[in-house]
Amino acid sequence: MRISIVTVSDRASRGEYEDLSGPEIERVLLSAHPEADISREIVPDDEAEIVAALDRAAAAGADWILTSGGTGPSPRDRTPEATSSWMDREMPGIAEALRSESLRETPRAVFSRAVAGMRGSLFVVNLPGSPAAARLCANYLAPLLEHGAAMARGAGH
Repeated sequence: MRISIVTVSDRASRGEYEDLSGPEIERVLLSAHPEADISREIVPDDEAEIVAALDRAAAAGADWILTSGGTGPSPRDRTPEATSSWMDREMPGIAEALRSESLRETPRAVFSRAVAGMRGSLFVVNLPGSPAAARLCANYLAPLLEHGAAMARGAGH
């Protein structure tokens, strides 16, 4: 299984801030799927840059793209818009489940505008930017990845 993690952060992309969420997501996924081929990339909060990163991950053969960051209400948070313009099918249940799980930890999860969906047989899911929230969501998703990828390839249940 191939997974691409795209951290969306102006400061991290400029080297002013260490990306903590991307490595945390990778750690969680590798503990559940040690055989997974995982790549990471950091891009600024810019719709064109985010879409370009999604394109690169798709071209590299990813089964899943997990973004981290840019899902809140601030003016620079544009990850959901970029993701929505790129995907061809929505998977609202994934985003709803992650928000619900996050709400168990903090009421601030109501500010999440994260989306999830597919482009062809590739899943794309927006995760929060904080390392703790990203870890929580990655732990929730980890047991679903193989089954989702198999279903998307037509393998059935």
